[in-house]
Amino acid sequence: MDRPLLPTTMVGSYPRPGWFRHQLEGRDILEAFKVIHHKEAFEDAVGAVIADQERAGLDILADGQMWFDDYSMGIGSFLWYWLERIHGFGKEKLVHPARKKAQGRDEWALDEAGGVGLHAEPRGGPIRMAELFAIAQSRTKRPIKACVGAGPVQLSTLTVFVDGPVQDRYQLSAALAEIFNAEIRSLIEAGCSYIQLEDLGAWIPTLSGEKDFDWVARTVNATLAGTESAHTSWHFCLGNAWGNRMQGMTRAGYGDILHRYYDVNVRQYVLDFACREMQDAFILKDLPKDKEVAVGVIDVRTLEIEEPEQVAERIRKVLAFVPAERVTVTTDCGMKQLPRFVAAQKLAALVKGASIVRRELLGASAGAGDPP
Repeated sequence: MDRPLLPTTMVGSYPRPGWFRHQLEGRDILEAFKVIHHKEAFEDAVGAVIADQERAGLDILADGQMWFDDYSMGIGSFLWYWLERIHGFGKEKLVHPARKKAQGRDEWALDEAGGVGLHAEPRGGPIRMAELFAIAQSRTKRPIKACVGAGPVQLSTLTVFVDGPVQDRYQLSAALAEIFNAEIRSLIEAGCSYIQLEDLGAWIPTLSGEKDFDWVARTVNATLAGTESAHTSWHFCLGNAWGNRMQGMTRAGYGDILHRYYDVNVRQYVLDFACREMQDAFILKDLPKDKEVAVGVIDVRTLEIEEPEQVAERIRKVLAFVPAERVTVTTDCGMKQLPRFVAAQKLAALVKGASIVRRELLGASAGAGDPP
């Protein structure tokens, strides 16, 4: 499938159909799916959310992450899916190691996320990214984007170091980068062309200090090493615990951090713009010419369903600074916490808004070639 001008997609997760009640609870999918009703329901749920995206008209689809359980934060299994399946981590939810430093609503956001104990050297386990991709791709002819994460930096910052040879976040993130890289390579081998890293670690140096920008960049490069054949992206999420942004580390906005990662070996940055009413769009004027941006024009932290013209105007604000050929249109974040009807309507508005601007651009291009 050739990508159109202003291709449309969504960030990762999607509301579970109301009838899909099965939970993995830390199990390998190949274990859970021995129960035929679980396997059947899971595959039907993936098919249902892909059908929602196709009806809305998205160009690049996601599997909706039906493998995320209904944990805390509204999307807490975004963290725990990985922690439960990487050997070396404990299974119990501890206090987040940064909890005493949190303020305001970040206090209860970190309570929701929790912490995890590391008891031994981390080793890869039954994460099964390639198998999950294959289930989704078998249900559509449109490309499936694999959303991978939380990532090595973010997971390392919620770890309590209990025992074993790894005793700090720098060692841990390096070990996790190898595990994540193996999963991403398995996706590419399975035929996946779009890989999106979900690691809020981009923001960590705003709290931990200037020196850590290099650490984050180095870790992401290691995570994505050898993946040049795929279209890679990195989501700089503003945090989303029950629709609430993190206050501390993201307050300054993208202008404070994006330029720090221009040298990272990733093709596209995925940015939450709608929930900040596009106020950071101007920073894209400095985006390197070899980089693309996926702009969030749907606010997933509210139940309001945007009007197509509202979406179109958000897109125009970005196009004032970046050529349309380097812009993808997306949701601000994952949609798991929304009612499914609302999520479907928001996706429809996204596609209609992008279509408005696409017609304007193509019309202007055609007009420019008309004889005087």
